[in-house]
Amino acid sequence: MPIAAPLLSDEDKRRVLAVLESGHLVAGRWVREFERAFSGYLGAGHGAATSSGTTALEVILEVAGLVPGARVITTPFSFVATANAVVRRGYTPVFVDIDPETYNLSPDAVSDALRRTPGVQALLMVHLYGLPCRMGALMEIARRHHLIVIEDAAQAHGASVGTRKVGTFGAAAAFSFYPSKNLTTGEGGMVVTDDPGLAERARMLINVGQSSQYVYETLGSNYRMTEIAAAIGVGQLARLDEHNARRRQNAHSLTEGLQDLEWLTLPREPRDATHVYHQYTLRVPHHRDRLAQHLTACGIGTRVYYPTPIHRSPLYRRLGYGEARCPEAERAAEEVLSIPVHPALGEEQIQRIVHAIRRFDPRH
Repeated sequence: MPIAAPLLSDEDKRRVLAVLESGHLVAGRWVREFERAFSGYLGAGHGAATSSGTTALEVILEVAGLVPGARVITTPFSFVATANAVVRRGYTPVFVDIDPETYNLSPDAVSDALRRTPGVQALLMVHLYGLPCRMGALMEIARRHHLIVIEDAAQAHGASVGTRKVGTFGAAAAFSFYPSKNLTTGEGGMVVTDDPGLAERARMLINVGQSSQYVYETLGSNYRMTEIAAAIGVGQLARLDEHNARRRQNAHSLTEGLQDLEWLTLPREPRDATHVYHQYTLRVPHHRDRLAQHLTACGIGTRVYYPTPIHRSPLYRRLGYGEARCPEAERAAEEVLSIPVHPALGEEQIQRIVHAIRRFDPRH
């Protein structure tokens, strides 16, 4: 039972075949349609499709108006692309600790970092595992300190705070459509924004800096999404709410079956937020690796997202970030374990996971 499984329909396959038969493989109607449909689904004004979530982040950081050398507050508990995008664009990441219950940026830690750190110009938040950050608190902090807010929503397609979708709170948001994500195009990403000027700059950067054919306005690159990827994305978007509902139902069944086990901690969902369960992540002090081995022996896939906080990785130690104080992120890296929750799973498979975990004896 894999930790993730993309759900591709017959209609997705027919669209891909139609693109191949058309001979129009880039910069066509499907990319435009996907940009329009995805930004519209979120309630945002503009979408600019990219080749990956990583390139979407890099594009935003290039066009958001940061001054050279600016400091960017972000989380150490994320996929490394979040921090890499900051460094690759010439900015300095400021790693700030997480909330131990949500695994997202701690507003208190952000406030403390701002008191201690001059030159911070942006707040790059990650909605980890499909759970929105504490947007009210973080947006108020950003307002008081005049920070540019960038959302890394790579794991949170359709997640919301109240009735507002994540990806629409900041200056811009980056989404990823990697195969494990709630919405996949194989590889791909999207820049989403309400700012028409930012959207225009992003599109130029994505398309080798062109404002029109062979008219180069900026030092861009080829970050374009293919027509094949976009055609898949249009179909995936039509089923996103259905797939998220199945993820939430699977998560509810897992929680119902495991909530009495005192040796692990289950995901929590604040009342004002809708969690879309990109991952269902347990916290297992002392027994994480043994539980993972047990589940593997039972034929159930698991994954640790993420075993090393970014600032403790060899690269970021060499870059001088190893002394950042993020004890909650470091503890989480030692204790978290994600188990299958994806929409391809039925109730029988979910109960198999529950029973396998309940058979595990943490005392031996």
